[in-house]
Amino acid sequence: MLHSILTSAIIILIYMTVLFIISIIKKDNSVADIGWGIGFIIIVVFNTVYKNSLITAREIILLSMIIFWGTRLSGHIFFRNKDKKEDFRYKKWREEWGKLFFIRSYFQVFILQGFFMLVISLPVFVIKSGDLKGIGILDILGIIVWLAGLIFEVVSDYQLHDFINNRKSKENKIMTDGLWKYSRHPNYFGEALLWWGPFLLCLNFDIGIVAIFSPMTIDYLIMFVSGVPLLEEKYMKKPEYREHAKKTNRFFPLFPKKK
Repeated sequence: MLHSILTSAIIILIYMTVLFIISIIKKDNSVADIGWGIGFIIIVVFNTVYKNSLITAREIILLSMIIFWGTRLSGHIFFRNKDKKEDFRYKKWREEWGKLFFIRSYFQVFILQGFFMLVISLPVFVIKSGDLKGIGILDILGIIVWLAGLIFEVVSDYQLHDFINNRKSKENKIMTDGLWKYSRHPNYFGEALLWWGPFLLCLNFDIGIVAIFSPMTIDYLIMFVSGVPLLEEKYMKKPEYREHAKKTNRFFPLFPKKK
């Protein structure tokens, strides 16, 4: 398992360095977001293909999960950002970091994201470490949880995309329909939920519990670091959003509060 992690770390270091070089050429750190999902695909494909024993059904399930999720997410972000300016978060850091922008970008954006990729990919390393065959209740439950999170993320992303493209005015408008009626960030909720699916696949293994750091890490990042907090800070400046926040839960989907 340690050998797989170290080898994957070297591959991701090279991958993130290439992304960093592209970001310098394009003058846009948003490529890190596009490359996020692809990085996981690289890890799971490498670790599934390069092994001594036959590929198990559980490995195929995990491979399918990550490839589908990663391709969908990277594609979504690519087309969302196409022909647009750098994401507001990276633009803000570009201004704040000044002369240290390049060195801080490399380590605090690209290398740090690479590190988190490895931690969140723990289910890949756990499942590769054993050779358990057959599918059980935990595996089925893991698939269901993953599907539930994926559906939540895909549907909320589609609803937001449709809203942005069809709204009459781009000023002082916020999304409050569909899944966004029950959570202010349903797409992030779906992302946080789906990673508990791969973790459940790992509980068939003796060392499977260590994979809990995978969903816990992504959940922490989304809820307290780079996901929800930054968007809340941005949109709370809008009075319409503050009114929406009074009756709509911040993260976990709940029925709207009555005024």
